[in-house]
Amino acid sequence: ANEQHAWPIGYGSMLLEGFVAIMALVAAAALEPGVFFAVNSPAGIVGAGPAAAAATITGWGFPITAGQMSQLARQVGEATLFGRTGGAPSLALGMAHIFARAGGQAVISFWYHFAIMFEALFILTIIDAGTRVGRFMLQDLAGHIRPGWGRTGWMPGVIAASIVVVAAWGYFLYQGVIDPLGGINSLWPLFGIANQLLSAIAFCVATTILLKMHGPRYMWITVAPLVWLVAATFAAGWQKVFSPEPRLGFLAQARALESAIAAGKIVGTKIQATQTVIFNNKLDAAVCGILMILVTITIIDSIRVWSGLLSGAKPAQTSETPFIPSRLEVENI
Repeated sequence: ANEQHAWPIGYGSMLLEGFVAIMALVAAAALEPGVFFAVNSPAGIVGAGPAAAAATITGWGFPITAGQMSQLARQVGEATLFGRTGGAPSLALGMAHIFARAGGQAVISFWYHFAIMFEALFILTIIDAGTRVGRFMLQDLAGHIRPGWGRTGWMPGVIAASIVVVAAWGYFLYQGVIDPLGGINSLWPLFGIANQLLSAIAFCVATTILLKMHGPRYMWITVAPLVWLVAATFAAGWQKVFSPEPRLGFLAQARALESAIAAGKIVGTKIQATQTVIFNNKLDAAVCGILMILVTITIIDSIRVWSGLLSGAKPAQTSETPFIPSRLEVENI
């Protein structure tokens, strides 16, 4: 595809993703607080049974009953809505309540499953695109060691690289599944940081292409959001790794749980579950740190290239596909 057409498509994808985030906030606000916490609180925090969970959440000041949650589950066609962490059920439930106001409670189950399907397709497209990009990058890296592995048309290399990438994200998915506090606690912070750091890399690439094709005239279009994105994401990443507050920092939470085990505050079967949470926090801290280091290297190298282009020390040579008007555009002319 023509790269000049790919840029706005990529930025449009980020914009649509922002709209999805706004939809999620609106859906969460449409739910009663008690219902929201019942859906998004794992059993390890509120209790294993519906009665225990309802009592815990009511004690927080957000009244909810097990019967109320059971009736709501029947309306949307679910066995239970307690402990459905991950964000998808609460988003679907909130959107179903909003849409059902126009069609009545009789169609709330339809809208709930429609929203679930929408989220599933959104997630699958992200996984598909991420897997493809990861495979291309892995093959490109392997091609420096053995040229044959770098050929995207060589099927053994394609299959091997795909298996490695799928195994990598599959491992993180497994760690989220076995997390006793719910996978959202270990996966979501890492996904958010990685997603925004990937956007920073995209802005670096776009800035380089703009400099090569048009000089410094338009580079502010991508540099301005890049500066903001790097400042916000790096600040958040640093806090998630090094913050001394256990509820915020990965390492701080791991140390707090280790201290609790050493002090005998956590005993019996809960020790193994707590050790899983400790490991996941340390893993998240390591991966977050590695991602920040890699993006830092990318930004430093990009600045080096930009300086060379602006000073004239480097030739403005681009490998972008020349712009070719589509047949539809030619016919309209």
